[in-house]
Parts: sequence; structure tokens; C-alpha cells
Amino acid sequence: MSIWVLCLAGFVLSIPLLFKSYEHEWFRERYGQERGDRLAERLGLVSGYLYFGFWIGLWIAPQEHFAVRITNLQDIVFPLYILGDLSMPMEHFIIGLLFIVPGAWLGIKGVMDVTLRVAEFHRPDHVVTTGIYQHIRHPQYLGGVLSHLAMTFFLSGLFSLIVTPVIVVINFVIARKEEKELVREFGEEYEKYREQVPMFVPRWKRERRQE
Repeated sequence: MSIWVLCLAGFVLSIPLLFKSYEHEWFRERYGQERGDRLAERLGLVSGYLYFGFWIGLWIAPQEHFAVRITNLQDIVFPLYILGDLSMPMEHFIIGLLFIVPGAWLGIKGVMDVTLRVAEFHRPDHVVTTGIYQHIRHPQYLGGVLSHLAMTFFLSGLFSLIVTPVIVVINFVIARKEEKELVREFGEEYEKYREQVPMFVPRWKRERRQE
């Protein structure tokens, strides 16, 4: 429990650093463009890895467990050798798969479309409107939330499950902060993109039938 609380504290405390790393214009105004960009990139790299590192800690830290059982199917066991065996209800495995497949795809696709450098340093040099970003504005955050749900069921972490609504809210707030700074940097170009593309849920367009 104490390790899990430390992970939660680290996760929360990393958020202000993550917020600050998006303020590229503030760094440029204060330190000049070259030095400001360099400092913002370093802060983005450190805060990003701290944020996701502690987030992973919320899944794997020792905690109480829960079980969702709908059928009498036997538990599924994965041998992890040095770490021992990972056992989970079959229901958790199925539910986890339903979340991890789209979650991982969104996260990987989002990074590929903006490049790893932009994902790590939080500093795009243009508004990306292609690939997955033509359908939703924040695939990586959505992928992160879906992956959180997947890992929560895979590892049966009760505290991880309880904190899920907080994870959703935090990722939404971070996404809004990122957008605020992107508007400062790219102005009307990003505002127009934001009006046309939804935040997390794609719009399914129906083709009109020609009479």
C-alpha cells in the first residue's frame, strides 16, 4: 500500500512539471528562443517519463486485488519465471484484451504520426492533421486511458481501478492545457483544426445517397 501511495504521489507531483513543459512561448520569452526551446525540451522529456513511469507504478505496485467473475472458466496463468506466475480470471483477460488492443494501437499510431521526438519533447513544429490526427486530436491520451483499464484488469489492481476516474480527468485536463499552448503557438491554424476534429471520439460521417 505504501509503495502504491508513493507512486500516486509521484504521478500527481509530475503533472505541474508536465504542464510547464508545454509552455514553449513562456520559455522563449524568458530565456530566448534557442535556450528556451532547449530547456522546454529537457523538461518535457523528464516530466513525460516521470508521469508515465509513476503511472505504470499504479498498475504494478503491491495492492489489493479484485475479481470479476461471470462464468466458471478456469483462471488463466502466465509464467513470468523470475517474477513468478501471473494468474488472472479469464474474464479479466478478455476485458483487458478489449481495451489493450485499441489502446496500444492509438498510442503507437499517435507517436508515429507526430514522430517520437515530438512525443518526447512536447514541441511540435507544425499542426499535424494527417493519420490518426485527422480523426481525433488526442489519440495518445485516449490510448493511455484505455491501456490503464487494460492493465488494471490484467493485474486485477483494486486501487488502480478505484483511481481510474481520476486518471480520466487528469488526462482531459492535460489535453486542454496542451491545446491552450498550441493555440498560443499556432493561432488560427490550430483553432480551425480544433473546430473540425473532435477531442477523443471520432465523428462517423454518413455518406448521403444520391437520388
